[in-house]
Amino acid sequence: MGNYDEDTAFLGERGQFFMILFFLLNAIYISTGFHSFYIIFVGASPLHHCQVVDGNLSEVWMNASIPNETVNGKLQPSQCWRYRLDAVRNLSAQGYSPQDVNLTDVIQEKCVDGWTYSTDIYQSTIVSEWDLVCDSEWKVPFVSSTLYMGYLLGSIVSGQLSDRFGRKQVIFISLAAEALMILAQSFSHSWLLFCILYFFVGAFQISLYITAFVLGTEVLSKSLRVLFTTLGVFLHYCIGYMVLPWIAFAIRDWRYLLRVLSGLSMVYIPLWWLIPESPRWLLAQGRVLESEAILRRAAKANNITAPDVIFKESEVKEAAENSNYSTLQILKSSKIRQTTLMCLMLWMAINVGYFGLSLNTSNLFGDPFLNCFLSAVTEVPAYIVSTFLLKSCPRRPLLAAFLSIGGAFLLFIQMIPETELYPTVLRNLGMGMCSSAARIGSITAPYVIFLGTFNKYLPYILMGSITIVSSLSSIFLPETFGKVLPETLEQMQKFFLREITLLWRKDKRQSP
Repeated sequence: MGNYDEDTAFLGERGQFFMILFFLLNAIYISTGFHSFYIIFVGASPLHHCQVVDGNLSEVWMNASIPNETVNGKLQPSQCWRYRLDAVRNLSAQGYSPQDVNLTDVIQEKCVDGWTYSTDIYQSTIVSEWDLVCDSEWKVPFVSSTLYMGYLLGSIVSGQLSDRFGRKQVIFISLAAEALMILAQSFSHSWLLFCILYFFVGAFQISLYITAFVLGTEVLSKSLRVLFTTLGVFLHYCIGYMVLPWIAFAIRDWRYLLRVLSGLSMVYIPLWWLIPESPRWLLAQGRVLESEAILRRAAKANNITAPDVIFKESEVKEAAENSNYSTLQILKSSKIRQTTLMCLMLWMAINVGYFGLSLNTSNLFGDPFLNCFLSAVTEVPAYIVSTFLLKSCPRRPLLAAFLSIGGAFLLFIQMIPETELYPTVLRNLGMGMCSSAARIGSITAPYVIFLGTFNKYLPYILMGSITIVSSLSSIFLPETFGKVLPETLEQMQKFFLREITLLWRKDKRQSP
């Protein structure tokens, strides 16, 4: 299928067909943006303290029943302990006021009558509804991790499904299924059911993300394909991320928030009649007439006359042969194994940092909705700058530099006062494996943030250290800047050999 771009060059680069498809595919990524992080608000932990149920106690004594404790250098009411009510009741019955006695001598007990939650910010969350605090606090990061466990499954399975049933079917089935899972979540009667449904939300969401990405790379023209993969996808994902806190600000009840988010996904269903199947995939399946029919409709939309014969028989046979590669092909070559392992480590480290920082916005000082919005906004210049840098700078030092800088800033937080490397035939498989590794990093991210309950700077120290260490591995990756990417395994081997030779000659020239 190496001549596909040449065979379809008659369509041009910026015709109506490509422009409409470009914007429709990007629009889908807006939904992935606000679905990725709604747990920030749905799983937020409001201010809380032990509930004091005793009609004989005055309001003064009820307030005094909650001991104070120091958290991050600040004195605040305890969230998990209270003074024993029988002792407090006796002191009150004897006519004492809280100022007359030393309550620190009174034995403390856990919140046996439940908790009282503040409704200043959230009307309800899964934390306040199912008491996911104190001894059950570990359930909150577990809920977040179930989404990324679903990502792991979806990353592995989506490629196989889209190769078998087609890109378009997988995209819209994933879109509809994700919306239904989110809607079902809003009716959850327990945190366990919520977790199970969240797992499937993650599986369908990443399947949608990856398959739409593949469809865009296969259908769009060369120039729009580059723009779509380097800027379009990420900016529109970021738009959804920025929209999320405003929706959550308007809807403070977690069940209604999920129902609105689910409903917003359904608006994409009519796009089924506007987005075509991948002609490349149809060609690989031997469905030549269907593939050519789509290209002829594209030519008509672009006001271009299509040739009588678009694909030659030899090219159809080549397309079918190139579709029969498996994950094992990535592991057969020692050099490709080396690249894969380094990419796995990089993707895991990056996702620990990215999702760790994103999920932690609700724990920062200030307004949680504004914090989430600003977190999304800061990604916009990063995507724009990185797009230009990737076009003009070598990738290897660029990656190492930004990983080191990012890791250093994470380490410095405690000092503040309060691309593609695989040949074409294996590129999708390689991306899938790296995406799976990224999911492992994102699964652990909520637990990294959970370490902040012991020390608020510990998550940043850990994320910064991992990021800096991972930057070292990028030095050993082959440089791809300004080079033609390999199309076959044989070209990949020569690509590595050439890189090693260049490094050896460079070292030899620099040696005395």
